[in-house]
Amino acid sequence: MSLLAGMEVEVDQIAIALTGATAIWLSQDERSEWRKWACIFGLCGQPFWFYSAWVAQQWGIFALSFLYTFAWMRGFRYNWMGTKSEGEET
Repeated sequence: MSLLAGMEVEVDQIAIALTGATAIWLSQDERSEWRKWACIFGLCGQPFWFYSAWVAQQWGIFALSFLYTFAWMRGFRYNWMGTKSEGEET
């Protein structure tokens, strides 16, 4: 008998949990080479947030997902493209 018998496994919820927890964990790492991966995992989880919020008609979460996407994109730009935000010192 399967442990998941009678349970509907939602792929989007699993992806949200794995990418979200990994992104948060990495964002707090003291090593910058590991910390820069947080935005990658955060961005990978965003499509699942959008889908899940849309299907559940959670419009506040759907709107908030745009803000999270923007924040993760900012981290990607800073950590992977070497672009500083306006007003930041190099």
